[in-house]
Amino acid sequence: MLKLDTVLAIGGLEDASRVARAAEDMGFAGIFTAEATQTPYLPLAVAATGTERIELGTAIAVAFPRSPMVHAMTAWDIHKASKGRFILGLGTQIRKHNERRFSVEYDRPGPRLRDMILAIRHIWDAFDGKHKLDYHGEFYTHDYIQPFFNPGPTGYGQPKIFVAAVGPWMCRMAGEVCDGIHIHPFHTIRYIEEVVKPNVREGLARAGRSEDDFEYATTAFTLAGDAAQQSALAGLARNQIAFYGSTPAYRGVFELHGLDHLQPQLQTLMREGKMGEMMEVVTDDVLDLFAVRGEFDAIAGALREKYEGVVDRLGFYLPVIGSGQEDRWEAVVKEFPA
Repeated sequence: MLKLDTVLAIGGLEDASRVARAAEDMGFAGIFTAEATQTPYLPLAVAATGTERIELGTAIAVAFPRSPMVHAMTAWDIHKASKGRFILGLGTQIRKHNERRFSVEYDRPGPRLRDMILAIRHIWDAFDGKHKLDYHGEFYTHDYIQPFFNPGPTGYGQPKIFVAAVGPWMCRMAGEVCDGIHIHPFHTIRYIEEVVKPNVREGLARAGRSEDDFEYATTAFTLAGDAAQQSALAGLARNQIAFYGSTPAYRGVFELHGLDHLQPQLQTLMREGKMGEMMEVVTDDVLDLFAVRGEFDAIAGALREKYEGVVDRLGFYLPVIGSGQEDRWEAVVKEFPA
C-alpha cells in the first residue's frame, strides 16, 4: 500500500489549520513540515487541533540546535494533541547550516544523531513510567527530572521516529534505531534498491527487527499537467536537481549511474554562480532518472509504476494546497489510500 503525503506550506501559523484540513479533506495520508523559513513544530501543533485523521510529521526538524529533551517534550505535546498522529522526523543538515546558521557543534553528526534518538526514546520511556530518567550516552546525558516536570503518558503511545538519510552509514543507523527513513528527493529507484534498502536491512538485522515494522518515505519531483505545465515544472526540477547534485554528499547517486563527472562539474558551476549552465547539465535523460511526468489523468499510474513496492509513503516536492489546481490533484489523491 502506497500512502500519499503532502507538505504543509504556509505563509504563517494562522494558515496551518486551514491548509492541514484541506489536505485531510483531499484524502492525503500525511502532511509534513520542513525546517526552512519556519520552525517545523509550531505549524503541526496548530494543525493537530484542527484535523482528525491525517498524520502529522516533521520532514525534517534539524536535530542538533535542540537537545533531546526539547525534541522529546515537543513531540510528546503534538502527539498527545493529535491523539497519536505525530511522526518525529530528524536530520543532521550540513555543517554550514549547523555552525553558521544555528551556531551549534557539528562533530561526528551520524553517531551524534544516533545518540540523540536513543536519548529521546529513553526520555519517552521515563515519561511513560517504564524507568527513571537515567540516560548516559556518548554525547547526551539526561538523569534528572522531578515529578512536577514529567508530563506522564500521552494516552496514545509514543511517536514514531524517522530519520533523513542518504549514505550507507545513516541508512544502517535508521534500520537499527528508527521506525522509518526519509529518503532525499535527490534519489533514483536504483539508488533506493541498491544502496538505501540493503543498508537499512543490515541495520534492522543488527537490531533483530523486521522490515514489516519499518517505513520508507520519500518525495518525488512530479511534473503533472499538459505539455506546457510539464515544461514549466521541468525547469524547476532541473534547478533543484542541479543544486542538490552540486553537493558532494549526494555524489553517490550520480556514481551509481556512471555519471561521476556531473557532481564536480555542477559544484564548479555553483561556485561560479552559473545557475543557467547548471540547469543545462541536467539533460532530459538525467531529469527522467529523478522525476515523474504525466498528464493529470495519468500521473497516479505513473507514480504507482515507479514507486509502488519500493516505498511506503510518497510526497510531492512542491505543495498541492495553494497550487491553484487542487481540483485536479484531488482526483489524483483519491486513487491512493487515505
